[in-house]
Amino acid sequence: MTTHTIEDMVIVPDTILCEMNDEGDACDVIVRMEDGTLFTALFATVSHVLRQLDLTWLVTESIPETRPVRYAVLDTPHIIVDALERVIIENTIDNLVAQEVFESHFTRVTEDDNARRTSNDGKRATQEIAATVIEEVLVVIGEE
Repeated sequence: MTTHTIEDMVIVPDTILCEMNDEGDACDVIVRMEDGTLFTALFATVSHVLRQLDLTWLVTESIPETRPVRYAVLDTPHIIVDALERVIIENTIDNLVAQEVFESHFTRVTEDDNARRTSNDGKRATQEIAATVIEEVLVVIGEE
């Protein structure tokens, strides 16, 4: 039997990186834990979801022999917040960690194709993609 301390079992965020989308109603968030594990999710506002509904209406309006419809398919983890302020994002992450549901709402990023999936058995991104995003794309919001 393996002995683990409580510190071994608790996930603790070390760095939170955010990249705002052009419309300003959603941002990609990458969380690096103290153990180096990376997680990602999209933080969005209600206006982002409403915009997605409008976009699908426009797309479905152009499909022959179908009726236009408003819908949103959220293929990546989305966390809906009132505003995309750094303090709100950080507090949301802290709450998800405290409630022990963080891993079920974020995609775990890994370099190992055989690594376990997130606790909700969600998709995994690759470490290479995350590293590229962190180094070349990501802009930290709310820090100077």
